[in-house]
Amino acid sequence: MEITRKQDLASVTGPADYFTGSVTITGQFQRPAPSRVSGAIVHFEPGARTHWHTHPAGQTLIVTEGVGWTQIDGGPKLEFHAGDILWCPAEHRHWHGATLDQGMTHIAIQEAVDGSPVTWMEPVEDAVYLAPLGHMVQPDTAD
Repeated sequence: MEITRKQDLASVTGPADYFTGSVTITGQFQRPAPSRVSGAIVHFEPGARTHWHTHPAGQTLIVTEGVGWTQIDGGPKLEFHAGDILWCPAEHRHWHGATLDQGMTHIAIQEAVDGSPVTWMEPVEDAVYLAPLGHMVQPDTAD
């Protein structure tokens, strides 16, 4: 059994290649084979969000604090809250982050396929991020 104590968890700034706004990633982990699981605690300041991305085996987000928004390409923009658990199916292009005026923290859990748990893409444009809840993003407007 391995325990990593809270005081020993490293934190890093979310890189601008993958995030817009202020993001902190804490306790990032990758389990050794035969496991394919990796994850981290990710905190988004108000207005911060991921870039568009996909996960080859899907992703689970366990929301621990705040309020956030998420969207699968071509689907409606949705709001989620602390205590919610989100599932994004494999290979679905999506983004997630804090709302404009509230921060949000989630635990992200995903599995690697062929050694990679994620494929990062371009930033989410402000027009998409700020669109009303329920707004549908069309694939030709998300590029």
